Amino acid sequence: MINFTKILNKQQRKAVVNAILTPCSWLYGAAVFVRNGLFDLKWLPIEEFDVPVVSVGNITVGGTGKTPHVEYIIEALCRRYNIGVLSRGYKRTTSGFILATDTLSPRDIGDEPYQVFHKYNGMITLAVCESRRKGIKEMLRINPDINLILLDDAFQHRYVKPKASIVLVDYTRQPVNDKLLPLGTLREPARRISECDIVVVTKCPNDISPVELRMTKENLDLYPSQGLFFSNIRYANPVPVFPIPMPQLTSLPSLTEEDLILCVTGIANEKPFVKYLRRFNAKVKVLHYDDHHYFTRSDFDYIFEKFDELEGRRKFIVTTEKDSVRILNNAYYPPTRRDLIYYVPIKVGFLDQGELDFIEMLEKKITSKE
Repeated sequence: MINFTKILNKQQRKAVVNAILTPCSWLYGAAVFVRNGLFDLKWLPIEEFDVPVVSVGNITVGGTGKTPHVEYIIEALCRRYNIGVLSRGYKRTTSGFILATDTLSPRDIGDEPYQVFHKYNGMITLAVCESRRKGIKEMLRINPDINLILLDDAFQHRYVKPKASIVLVDYTRQPVNDKLLPLGTLREPARRISECDIVVVTKCPNDISPVELRMTKENLDLYPSQGLFFSNIRYANPVPVFPIPMPQLTSLPSLTEEDLILCVTGIANEKPFVKYLRRFNAKVKVLHYDDHHYFTRSDFDYIFEKFDELEGRRKFIVTTEKDSVRILNNAYYPPTRRDLIYYVPIKVGFLDQGELDFIEMLEKKITSKE
């Protein structure tokens, strides 16, 4: 096999990849155009429900922060609404409609739905189903008191007409600089953003300037009727993945240059999390796996082999909140190492006092008579 890395420079390799993927991107775009056209012409059915439906999604592959934003909405509205949350349950090992219960694992309903359910157990009804229409009907049959439904990752699922549609855009991967799959990360043409009610630019840096905010707004080129908000991820103190009586890692600022963190992730984009960990004094090494990765026995053997090779006065494994639910429920994790692993909880925060404006606009959409 020819090793192109030895005969082509980086720019030439990029040109070759673009030449190969561009026709595929055109074909993908054509298929998306036809599909959306069929919905627009009403040749494919779009169903509307008496209960207001809020769609939270994106137009790109990879993590834009859907789960923490869904959690933010739940926390803001759960005292005024009986909320049902419906997800497809990405990478679950089951199929069909499943109502979340305490006895189910991340493999049964997916890691993100599992995380949301256990965080708000007793406050929401949560289910997974590939068919959003079927899932909504079944949830309302089981719990007729539901008066607000949140659809997770549903911008592309046009069989259900939402009362309000929220699209999340990663600040570091804005649509204006992106291309359709597989050449880029866009699942939909960037112009489809104009069809949603609210756009949230996520993962903004804490020190973002007014000029950068204005440039982002100009690049998105939204209609006046659309809401535009900016959010970022806010990290809390580390928490043991497994309950232990006396945690040794209570805060990241307490670590010194002699300490070490092995960062283990299985998420779409680990870079912001790794960048956060490297703000502190401890040395940080990284082991990254694919998004939604279910760790095997050999994975843990390898992780602890690397962990034992690393040097540090104090050593810890630190992972994300999403990864922690897959590790907590994993029979292959060695029981004798449970005191070493922690996760960092995250929450969404809105910039420029946007919290009240975001929820106010969302509620207006939910309660409107249109």
